[in-house]
Amino acid sequence: MSQTKAKILVTGGAGYIGSHVVWALLKEGYEVIILDNLIYGHRDLVENILKVELVVGDIGDRSLLDNLFTQYSIDAVMHFAAFAYVGESIKYPHKYYRNNIAHTLILLEAMRNASVNKLVFSSTCATYGVAQSVPITEDHPQKPINPYGASKLMVERILEDFSRAYDLNYVCFRYFNAAGAHPDGLLGEDHTPEPHLIPLVLLTALGKREFISIFGTDYPTPDGTCIRDYLHVMDIAQAHLLGLEYLLDNGTSDIFNLGNGNGFSIQQVIDTALKVTKKPILVKESDRRLGDPPILVGSSEKARKILGWQPQYTTLEDILTHAWHWHKNRHQT
Repeated sequence: MSQTKAKILVTGGAGYIGSHVVWALLKEGYEVIILDNLIYGHRDLVENILKVELVVGDIGDRSLLDNLFTQYSIDAVMHFAAFAYVGESIKYPHKYYRNNIAHTLILLEAMRNASVNKLVFSSTCATYGVAQSVPITEDHPQKPINPYGASKLMVERILEDFSRAYDLNYVCFRYFNAAGAHPDGLLGEDHTPEPHLIPLVLLTALGKREFISIFGTDYPTPDGTCIRDYLHVMDIAQAHLLGLEYLLDNGTSDIFNLGNGNGFSIQQVIDTALKVTKKPILVKESDRRLGDPPILVGSSEKARKILGWQPQYTTLEDILTHAWHWHKNRHQT
């Protein structure tokens, strides 16, 4: 297929989700160039595992972007170069509005200048805010309750305007909680600092952390802890591949939720981690965090119907088993 010869620029491709998407692209024969400032990305994974060209730089550098688009005949862009920590966004909103919105605008202007009009964008369920009904569908009201979600929603609106004015064709994925790792332990989640529940639980099991905190046990849920829709990162990668193929087949701009469709509570995650790791995990209860909705579970029916997406790893045990394999390889001494 001619699609497999397309050249794809992946911003943030050295990061958690981006690296798994690059893996999926390479497996299907795409040519890939990664642009990553390595603030959160990992050079070693690109050089030793993915083995593709890495350009170290920022999407806010217009001169660098212009040179990239001039040097390479890029067919589409997949954009993962965002800051994505809810708590940090509340503390430092300027950082999120500058990088996630202003720098994305620079990327879009560079794409337009180079006549590259296909974009796959990594958005988030955080644009919805507190769920008014579950499972959340794409037409659910978008009322983000933190700067991270607000920054992604603003980009979605910019994409809609660019699509109308400049013939930009985009696929926007609003996904829920990315989790898990490559089944062979080659790639996985490794943030510094690490804000996400599953790696924190597993690092506690490895003895790298003293305990895991549960922020709030008085939510209106069966066990009082927050419920989230955990989606395997390899299934996210597959969806992005399908979204790219949809655009390369002249698909029109669209937005899709990506979720497991099943919610798991924080307590369920910890219980499953105990089963998978067979290690002690000390738990401490803390107060609720500002900006945490009680329940976030998404409907992915639209992605299944239009893109033909079929998640392969849907159980919490699958997700934690793969993540445990990765963390043991990455962190155990």
